[in-house]
Amino acid sequence: QAQPMENGGTSVRSGGSLTLSCATSSRTFKNSMTGWFRELPGKERQFVAAINWIGGNTHYADFVKGRFIISRDGSKNTVYLQMNNLEPEDTAKYYCASRTGAIIPGGLNPRSYRDWGQGTQVTVSP
Repeated sequence: QAQPMENGGTSVRSGGSLTLSCATSSRTFKNSMTGWFRELPGKERQFVAAINWIGGNTHYADFVKGRFIISRDGSKNTVYLQMNNLEPEDTAKYYCASRTGAIIPGGLNPRSYRDWGQGTQVTVSP
């Protein structure tokens, strides 16, 4: 099964924290990277963060730098997105996906990914 599974989304107040998880297939471990994206209704999926499975290099969108942390656990084939100091503007459905290749530039583009999960909803209230 190539489709990842996201979990951890819920409703929180502004300033709160959440950790999302992305369970990937065992084949993904040999892929180069996993990315987190978010989407608002009617809007294009937006890059949030990405990590290389080998080496652990990370990249973040400017609007989450210093607030979000992406990590991976190879033994569980799982990628995490720790979200701190959440803002109402972070409200969205969050998705993860994996692909081969470098994070930059292809990994920043949601159209370069093939298999997406169902997403997990994060709602931040003022």
